[in-house]
Amino acid sequence: MSAPNGGGRRGGQGGPGGRFDPEPSLRFSAQEMQDLLIAWLALGFAFAIFFEGGGNQAIALVTGSPTAFIIALVVSLLTAGVGFLLHELGHKVAAVRYGNIAAFRADYNMLFLAIMSAFLGFIFAAPGAVHHRGQVTERQHGLIALAGPAVNLALAVIFVPIWILGVVGGVDVLALLGSRGLAVNLFLAAFNLIPFGALDGKTVIGWSKAVWAAVFLPSVAVTVYVVFVLGIGF
Repeated sequence: MSAPNGGGRRGGQGGPGGRFDPEPSLRFSAQEMQDLLIAWLALGFAFAIFFEGGGNQAIALVTGSPTAFIIALVVSLLTAGVGFLLHELGHKVAAVRYGNIAAFRADYNMLFLAIMSAFLGFIFAAPGAVHHRGQVTERQHGLIALAGPAVNLALAVIFVPIWILGVVGGVDVLALLGSRGLAVNLFLAAFNLIPFGALDGKTVIGWSKAVWAAVFLPSVAVTVYVVFVLGIGF
Protein backbone atom coordinates (compact mmCIF):
# COMPACT_ATOMS: atom_id res chain seq x y z
CA MET A 1 0.00 0.00 0.00
CA SER A 2 1.20 3.49 -0.79
CA ALA A 3 0.33 6.59 1.15
CA PRO A 4 -0.35 9.95 -0.28
CA ASN A 5 2.33 12.67 -0.74
CA GLY A 6 0.90 14.68 2.14
CA GLY A 7 2.10 18.05 3.33
CA GLY A 8 1.60 21.66 2.48
CA ARG A 9 3.82 23.57 0.08
CA ARG A 10 5.26 27.02 0.05
CA GLY A 11 4.73 29.55 -2.68
CA GLY A 12 2.50 29.46 -5.70
CA GLN A 13 -1.00 30.69 -6.26
CA GLY A 14 -2.86 27.62 -5.11
CA GLY A 15 -3.57 24.17 -6.41
CA PRO A 16 -5.05 23.23 -9.75
CA GLY A 17 -8.71 23.81 -10.33
CA GLY A 18 -9.38 26.59 -7.85
CA ARG A 19 -8.25 29.77 -6.12
CA PHE A 20 -7.39 30.51 -2.55
CA ASP A 21 -9.54 32.72 -0.37
CA PRO A 22 -8.10 36.24 -0.04
CA GLU A 23 -7.41 35.87 3.69
CA PRO A 24 -6.23 32.93 5.84
CA SER A 25 -9.23 31.09 7.24
CA LEU A 26 -10.61 27.62 7.83
CA ARG A 27 -13.48 28.25 5.47
CA PHE A 28 -13.97 25.80 2.62
CA SER A 29 -14.82 26.91 -0.90
CA ALA A 30 -17.29 24.97 -3.04
CA GLN A 31 -14.36 23.66 -5.09
CA GLU A 32 -12.55 22.45 -1.99
CA MET A 33 -15.66 20.76 -0.60
CA GLN A 34 -16.15 19.01 -3.94
CA ASP A 35 -12.53 17.87 -3.99
CA LEU A 36 -12.77 16.56 -0.42
CA LEU A 37 -15.98 14.65 -1.13
CA ILE A 38 -14.73 13.08 -4.36
CA ALA A 39 -11.37 12.13 -2.79
CA TRP A 40 -13.13 10.58 0.21
CA LEU A 41 -15.51 8.51 -1.93
CA ALA A 42 -12.81 7.44 -4.40
CA LEU A 43 -10.43 6.38 -1.65
CA GLY A 44 -13.16 4.51 0.21
CA PHE A 45 -14.07 2.63 -2.96
CA ALA A 46 -10.43 1.88 -3.81
CA PHE A 47 -9.60 0.59 -0.34
CA ALA A 48 -12.77 -1.50 -0.20
CA ILE A 49 -11.62 -3.25 -3.38
CA PHE A 50 -8.06 -3.57 -2.06
CA PHE A 51 -9.10 -5.02 1.30
CA GLU A 52 -11.28 -7.59 -0.47
CA GLY A 53 -8.28 -8.86 -2.41
CA GLY A 54 -8.58 -7.04 -5.71
CA GLY A 55 -11.00 -6.69 -8.58
CA ASN A 56 -12.08 -10.30 -9.11
CA GLN A 57 -12.81 -10.90 -5.43
CA ALA A 58 -14.57 -7.56 -5.08
CA ILE A 59 -16.75 -8.22 -8.13
CA ALA A 60 -17.58 -11.68 -6.79
CA LEU A 61 -18.56 -10.12 -3.47
CA VAL A 62 -20.74 -7.50 -5.16
CA THR A 63 -22.58 -10.10 -7.24
CA GLY A 64 -22.76 -12.71 -4.48
CA SER A 65 -23.33 -10.57 -1.41
CA PRO A 66 -23.86 -6.87 -2.17
CA THR A 67 -24.65 -6.16 1.50
CA ALA A 68 -21.21 -7.46 2.51
CA PHE A 69 -19.55 -5.17 -0.05
CA ILE A 70 -21.54 -2.19 1.20
CA ILE A 71 -20.29 -2.94 4.72
CA ALA A 72 -16.72 -3.18 3.39
CA LEU A 73 -17.18 0.14 1.60
CA VAL A 74 -18.51 1.89 4.71
CA VAL A 75 -15.63 0.52 6.78
CA SER A 76 -13.12 1.79 4.20
CA LEU A 77 -14.77 5.23 4.08
CA LEU A 78 -14.60 5.50 7.88
CA THR A 79 -11.00 4.27 8.16
CA ALA A 80 -8.81 4.83 5.08
CA GLY A 81 -10.98 7.62 3.66
CA VAL A 82 -11.18 9.54 6.91
CA GLY A 83 -7.51 8.88 7.68
CA PHE A 84 -6.31 10.34 4.39
CA LEU A 85 -8.56 13.38 4.43
CA LEU A 86 -8.04 14.33 8.07
CA HIS A 87 -4.31 13.98 7.43
CA GLU A 88 -4.59 16.66 4.76
CA LEU A 89 -6.90 18.82 6.86
CA GLY A 90 -4.32 18.66 9.64
CA HIS A 91 -1.93 20.40 7.26
CA LYS A 92 -4.55 23.02 6.45
CA VAL A 93 -5.34 23.80 10.08
CA ALA A 94 -1.64 24.17 10.91
CA ALA A 95 -0.96 26.33 7.84
CA VAL A 96 -3.87 28.66 8.64
CA ARG A 97 -2.72 28.76 12.26
CA TYR A 98 0.54 30.29 11.01
CA GLY A 99 -1.21 32.85 8.81
CA ASN A 100 -1.04 31.00 5.51
CA ILE A 101 -3.77 30.71 2.91
CA ALA A 102 -4.39 27.00 2.43
CA ALA A 103 -6.71 24.74 0.45
CA PHE A 104 -6.99 21.05 -0.38
CA ARG A 105 -6.92 20.18 -4.05
CA ALA A 106 -7.70 16.66 -5.20
CA ASP A 107 -5.54 14.99 -7.85
CA TYR A 108 -8.13 13.28 -10.02
CA ASN A 109 -5.55 11.40 -12.06
CA MET A 110 -4.08 9.88 -8.91
CA LEU A 111 -7.53 9.03 -7.56
CA PHE A 112 -8.26 7.16 -10.78
CA LEU A 113 -4.90 5.39 -10.43
CA ALA A 114 -5.81 4.38 -6.86
CA ILE A 115 -9.00 2.69 -8.05
CA MET A 116 -7.29 0.99 -11.00
CA SER A 117 -4.40 -0.27 -8.86
CA ALA A 118 -6.88 -1.63 -6.29
CA PHE A 119 -8.46 -3.74 -9.03
CA LEU A 120 -5.02 -5.23 -9.67
CA GLY A 121 -4.61 -6.21 -6.02
CA PHE A 122 -2.37 -3.41 -4.75
CA ILE A 123 -2.99 0.24 -4.06
CA PHE A 124 -1.21 3.49 -4.82
CA ALA A 125 -3.12 6.28 -3.14
CA ALA A 126 -2.22 9.93 -3.53
CA PRO A 127 -5.53 11.81 -3.36
CA GLY A 128 -4.09 15.30 -3.56
CA ALA A 129 -2.51 17.78 -1.18
CA VAL A 130 -3.04 20.90 0.85
CA HIS A 131 -1.37 23.76 -0.97
CA HIS A 132 -0.52 26.80 1.09
CA ARG A 133 1.18 30.11 0.55
CA GLY A 134 2.48 32.72 2.92
CA GLN A 135 5.52 33.48 5.00
CA VAL A 136 6.54 30.78 7.44
CA THR A 137 9.69 30.06 9.40
CA GLU A 138 11.53 26.76 9.00
CA ARG A 139 10.07 25.61 12.31
CA GLN A 140 6.53 26.51 11.25
CA HIS A 141 6.99 24.77 7.91
CA GLY A 142 8.17 21.67 9.76
CA LEU A 143 5.20 21.77 12.12
CA ILE A 144 2.78 22.15 9.19
CA ALA A 145 4.27 19.01 7.66
CA LEU A 146 4.20 17.17 10.99
CA ALA A 147 0.52 17.98 11.54
CA GLY A 148 -0.70 15.37 9.03
CA PRO A 149 1.07 12.36 10.55
CA ALA A 150 0.19 13.64 14.04
CA VAL A 151 -3.50 13.50 13.10
CA ASN A 152 -3.08 9.90 11.93
CA LEU A 153 -1.41 8.91 15.20
CA ALA A 154 -4.26 10.50 17.15
CA LEU A 155 -6.81 8.65 15.01
CA ALA A 156 -4.97 5.37 15.61
CA VAL A 157 -5.36 5.89 19.35
CA ILE A 158 -9.08 6.62 18.90
CA PHE A 159 -9.61 3.38 16.98
CA VAL A 160 -8.01 1.22 19.70
CA PRO A 161 -11.02 1.23 22.10
CA ILE A 162 -13.34 0.67 19.13
CA TRP A 163 -11.36 -2.43 18.20
CA ILE A 164 -11.25 -3.67 21.82
CA LEU A 165 -14.98 -3.11 22.24
CA GLY A 166 -15.68 -5.05 19.06
CA VAL A 167 -13.46 -7.96 20.05
CA VAL A 168 -14.70 -8.17 23.65
CA GLY A 169 -18.33 -7.70 22.66
CA GLY A 170 -18.12 -10.09 19.75
CA VAL A 171 -19.28 -7.42 17.28
CA ASP A 172 -17.42 -8.32 14.09
CA VAL A 173 -18.14 -5.10 12.23
CA LEU A 174 -16.93 -2.99 15.14
CA ALA A 175 -13.80 -5.11 15.51
CA LEU A 176 -13.12 -4.75 11.79
CA LEU A 177 -13.67 -1.00 11.91
CA GLY A 178 -11.34 -0.60 14.88
CA SER A 179 -8.57 -2.84 13.54
CA ARG A 180 -8.61 -1.28 10.07
CA GLY A 181 -8.68 2.23 11.47
CA LEU A 182 -5.77 1.44 13.80
CA ALA A 183 -3.63 -0.20 11.12
CA VAL A 184 -4.30 2.26 8.31
CA ASN A 185 -3.60 5.33 10.42
CA LEU A 186 -0.42 3.89 11.89
CA PHE A 187 0.77 3.05 8.40
CA LEU A 188 -0.11 6.50 7.06
CA ALA A 189 1.79 8.22 9.86
CA ALA A 190 4.91 6.09 9.48
CA PHE A 191 4.93 6.18 5.67
CA ASN A 192 4.45 9.93 5.40
CA LEU A 193 7.33 10.53 7.81
CA ILE A 194 9.82 8.82 5.49
CA PRO A 195 12.29 11.60 4.58
CA PHE A 196 12.00 11.19 0.83
CA GLY A 197 10.56 13.14 -2.08
CA ALA A 198 7.44 15.16 -1.32
CA LEU A 199 6.59 13.16 1.81
CA ASP A 200 6.20 15.02 5.10
CA GLY A 201 9.28 13.42 6.61
CA LYS A 202 11.63 15.31 4.30
CA THR A 203 10.27 18.65 5.50
CA VAL A 204 10.25 17.61 9.16
CA ILE A 205 13.83 16.28 9.13
CA GLY A 206 14.94 19.43 7.31
CA TRP A 207 13.65 21.42 10.27
CA SER A 208 14.64 19.16 13.17
CA LYS A 209 16.28 15.75 13.03
CA ALA A 210 15.52 15.24 16.72
CA VAL A 211 11.78 15.86 16.33
CA TRP A 212 11.66 13.70 13.21
CA ALA A 213 13.41 10.80 14.96
CA ALA A 214 11.26 11.16 18.08
CA VAL A 215 8.09 10.73 16.00
CA PHE A 216 9.21 8.54 13.10
CA LEU A 217 11.07 5.78 14.93
CA PRO A 218 8.28 4.98 17.44
CA SER A 219 5.71 5.20 14.63
CA VAL A 220 7.59 2.62 12.57
CA ALA A 221 8.14 0.34 15.57
CA VAL A 222 4.47 0.40 16.60
CA THR A 223 3.29 -0.04 13.00
CA VAL A 224 5.53 -3.05 12.41
CA TYR A 225 4.43 -4.64 15.68
CA VAL A 226 0.69 -4.01 15.23
CA VAL A 227 0.40 -4.76 11.51
CA PHE A 228 3.10 -7.33 10.81
CA VAL A 229 3.59 -9.06 14.18
CA LEU A 230 0.07 -9.00 15.59
CA GLY A 231 -1.51 -9.05 12.12
CA ILE A 232 -4.12 -6.43 12.99
CA GLY A 233 -6.02 -4.69 10.24
CA PHE A 234 -4.81 -6.38 7.06
